[in-house]
Amino acid sequence: MTNNTIEHQGIVEKVQDSLIYVRIVQVSACATCSVKGHCSSADSKDKVIEITDKAAASIYKVGDRVKLIGRTSQGMWAVVLAFVIPFVLILFSLFFFMNVTGDELVSALLSLGVLLPYYTVIYFFRTRLKQQFLFTIKPIN
Repeated sequence: MTNNTIEHQGIVEKVQDSLIYVRIVQVSACATCSVKGHCSSADSKDKVIEITDKAAASIYKVGDRVKLIGRTSQGMWAVVLAFVIPFVLILFSLFFFMNVTGDELVSALLSLGVLLPYYTVIYFFRTRLKQQFLFTIKPIN
């Protein structure tokens, strides 16, 4: 794995024309620890990733082991969209509403309400974002 890529191994779940659905196991950092059996914080989840590949039906079959490859910059951009921007919005709007209203409860509720338009915009741009967050797929021999 190079410094600018993210790689995950997965299994092909479904193939439809040019779409491939790959199941990967997402594990937390402590899930690979040698004492995870004695700790309650070890965590892993199955995720299904959708990949577009023109030759999907002719190359991949259900059950094939594959490697998904993405750019590290995609992961960083996803973190910015999911965590950094909402945090900054809440922080600045909280200070703004505290100065305007002077009431902590109202300011907190209004600050949380600022996230509704943000996530609505994210929802409406989901197809464009989907084009930005692309994985490539390679078979594992």
